[in-house]
Amino acid sequence: MSQRHHLPLAQDLGPTAGPPETRTDPTAGRGDGQGESCGGEEERLFQVGDLAKATGKTVRAIHHYEELGLLRPHARSKGRYRLYDEGALKRVRWISKLHDLGLSLSQIQQIVSHWESSPSAPVGMAHVRTVYQQKLEETRAQIAHLSGLERELQASLAYLDTCESCDPTEIVVSCSRCNHHDAAQTQPELVAGIHGGNGRRAPNLPR
Repeated sequence: MSQRHHLPLAQDLGPTAGPPETRTDPTAGRGDGQGESCGGEEERLFQVGDLAKATGKTVRAIHHYEELGLLRPHARSKGRYRLYDEGALKRVRWISKLHDLGLSLSQIQQIVSHWESSPSAPVGMAHVRTVYQQKLEETRAQIAHLSGLERELQASLAYLDTCESCDPTEIVVSCSRCNHHDAAQTQPELVAGIHGGNGRRAPNLPR
């Protein structure tokens, strides 16, 4: 049987059903950093609402991550409220970043599952590295594409700056034969496309 490696989350405490967690439980980890004690050291613990607020997520999203096995509570308070540690905070932010990179929750599940079932840490991390390498290449391609659009927008704005000198009485269809620009100057596609459908109608075509 292959050895399973668990990501540095909170331990699995079994079924997560319990009372509503939107109420304040005075026994929960406090926001001043003095939470429940673990191994003789105090650490800050979060209720679900605090975790959602700290990560910009909704409480519903946090619960959904739990349902998918992506997140586990660290402990429960005396009032049976779920409590999350700093590892859960990092995990939710990690999920958010992977979302920004275009990964779905199903794909994130696959990453976690593959990592946990890997026979060794190097093998597990090699898979993670492969995913990240692919996303880096895709991100660079997106940056190059957006940079091209940026240059096109800059050229279009520079071209459109001369439109202020146009006769105010000119109608828009005259833009297709504008003579306010150097004839050798090519119209940016973001400009040419505006009046590209305003050419003369071919004869005998229905109106």
